[in-house]
Amino acid sequence: MTNPGKDKTATSPSPESLAAAAAKAGNSGALPPVHLWNPPFCGDLDMEIRRDGTWFYNGTPIGRAPLVRLFSTILRRDGEDYFLVTPVEKVGIRVEDVPFVAVDSDATGTGQAQAITFTTNVGDTVAAGPQHPIRVERDAVTGEPSPYVLVRAALEARIDRKTFYRLVEMGAHHAHGGRDWFGLWSRGEFFPFIPSSELP
Repeated sequence: MTNPGKDKTATSPSPESLAAAAAKAGNSGALPPVHLWNPPFCGDLDMEIRRDGTWFYNGTPIGRAPLVRLFSTILRRDGEDYFLVTPVEKVGIRVEDVPFVAVDSDATGTGQAQAITFTTNVGDTVAAGPQHPIRVERDAVTGEPSPYVLVRAALEARIDRKTFYRLVEMGAHHAHGGRDWFGLWSRGEFFPFIPSSELP
């Protein structure tokens, strides 16, 4: 992680102080307005979010789900870097892929009126649509899909395998960008997964 303005002598806040600040900022029940805060950068914390959504501190998994939830509420992405942000502190953390995992989904309606709502591993719920798009990356060698949904403010969730398979069962073919695609409707938006011609 590159931070040109980093103070090499700065001491990073502790996870405890960050959790306390997150709890205080979120005591209204709403997500803290991290996009409005511009505190000084206090260095990098030895914290990482692995691809499976597990949070680690100093190489050890953080096993307390409420603590992980607190940290997730003050997570912000600036460019390609991720930070935990409070009104007075900003620390860098590492994210292996994306910070969240969509572990379940619920569908209402059918066809173009269908709405897909995801639940993440940290308790967020988000309905896919124009403001929360689904995107699918495919491995250049194997063609294996990696689907994602935007949760909030540049923070995405990887849609886990079992949930994605359920979405495929609700998929449909639709013209998109001048060709036919297989994909998914949600809240009036079509999200392409794979060109129809590439399906067996």
